[in-house]
Parts: sequence; structure tokens; C-alpha cells
Amino acid sequence: MLIRIGFEITVSCPTPVPMLLALSVHSQFAGRIIGSDQVRSSHSQDINEYVDLFGNRVTRVTAPVGVSKFWSDCIVEVDGLPDRVLPHAQQLQLEQLPNETLTFLMASRYCDSDLLGEFAWKQFGQTPTGWPRVQAICDFVHEIITFDYKFGRPDKTASDVLSEKTGVCRDFAHLAISLCRAMNIPARYASGYLGDIGVPDAGFDDFCAWFEVFLDGQWYTFDARYNVPRIGRILMVRGHDASDVAMMTSFGAYELTEFRVWTHELPDEDDNNVLLEGLSTRPHPQQRGLGGQVVTSAYIARA
Repeated sequence: MLIRIGFEITVSCPTPVPMLLALSVHSQFAGRIIGSDQVRSSHSQDINEYVDLFGNRVTRVTAPVGVSKFWSDCIVEVDGLPDRVLPHAQQLQLEQLPNETLTFLMASRYCDSDLLGEFAWKQFGQTPTGWPRVQAICDFVHEIITFDYKFGRPDKTASDVLSEKTGVCRDFAHLAISLCRAMNIPARYASGYLGDIGVPDAGFDDFCAWFEVFLDGQWYTFDARYNVPRIGRILMVRGHDASDVAMMTSFGAYELTEFRVWTHELPDEDDNNVLLEGLSTRPHPQQRGLGGQVVTSAYIARA
């Protein structure tokens, strides 16, 4: 399956502003990339990329005074299968967990699992361990939390989400991660492209947050917001929570004036050579804007 992905961000800066942009496909993405998913800029020529300790590709750039546009546009190939479901995957004992997973048992800035232990064990302590327990947590979060962009804010912790019972996709992920960690299940935050493939069209595209848990010796994808296996999930970033994977980190003031995302399946009959034309030189001409949700969406993702 071929999926066209990309974004277009426009900012206005009163002074030069150094930025870190976590907006590229993850370094461990196993599919084919047609074209380039590197971040491009309308003005700045001083752009370079590094890979952080989570394997995230981060672009360093300084936005000059005035208006700057950043974008990426490419085609990726995925297997077209929904998220894996393995109901018999087991939770490992703490003594059996690999060293590198232990950090994802700890409380973090937005995942205050240390405050949710009593609630988690009371709510889920009688559920079967392993996959069924994680699924029970997803079912719970999906059921009690109401989604709307207006409910997002940059200081909202998992405890806040549980108390307020509202949030955006990252809040669903933070609460589910925190409940998993409180029950000794390693869980980490993830975000990337997720288009409306195999589901009704929501009318616009956006980035989406989900989470991954470590069961039976490997990481599996769960999504408390949608709570169904999805097709075409394209990983961009991973971390303890959203604070590790801020979409845009700025070291100075700027105004976000435009934010667009596109991610859609390409018909099988499309000619790759035709599709490649213009990918590296300009933003996608058919991207769908987010209307009134554009600034909110970007703000939430910045952590």
C-alpha cells in the first residue's frame, strides 16, 4: 500500500528563532520511502538533522525574521495490514524485563503513574495479565474520556485527564500509559501519521498519538482513542511521553499562522513516476486544512 504523507507549517518570527522539529518518519520505519521526507524550508538554508536517544529524527533549523514555511511531502509504502492483535501475549515478570524497557516503567512529566497506582490496581487488579489487561485499560480510557480539541492544554497530566475525563489523542495515550506503568507493564508514547484508511473520512488529516507496550519480549501498538486496529499507521516519534517528542521546540517567540497535514492512500493504478514529480520542491497541492482546529492541534502536540 502506498500512502502520501506530508505537512506544511508557516510561522512568523520577530527575531531569528532556533527550532527543533520532530517531523520526520522514525529512523526505524521499515517501509520504503519514495522521494524524501526531510523537512524543507522556504528561507533558511541552515538545516541539519540528528537522531536522538529514542531513534527520533530531529531537524535543527533557525527560522529567520519574517514568514517562513516548513514542509515535507513524500510517499511511503506499508504492508496495508491493521495493527497486530495477539490476545495471548503475556506480561513478563519484572525480573525478566530487558534493561532498556525499565525506563518505561517510571513516572514522567505527563504520565504521573506514581499517583495512579492505587486506582489502577483497584480498577484492573482482577483482570487477566498481559494483553487482556492492557486491552481492559484501553477500553476504560476509551469509554470515560471525551475527545475534543478544545479540551487540550500543554500542562495536562494523566491524573488531570482521569479527573476531567476530557482530552485529545495525546491525553488518551498518557492516561493509558500511566495505568499500564502503575501495573508494571512497560509503556511508551508514540505519534505519527494516521489517515482515514478503512474507516469513515473525518474530513481532515492530522497527526495522532498512540502508545506501545512491551509484552512477550516485543513492543505492540495500542490506541486508547480509537480502540480498534487501524491501517496505515506511520511512526514519527517515540518517548516517555509528549515532552520527549514535541513536534516543534522553539528557543524564542513565533506565531504559528498555518498548519496542514495530509496522509491518504494512493490508488493502485497511480504511476509512481508521475507522483514523484514535484515532491521535493513544493508542498502537496491538495492538502486539507484543519480550519479552526489548526492552531489547537499544533499547540497540543508541542507539549
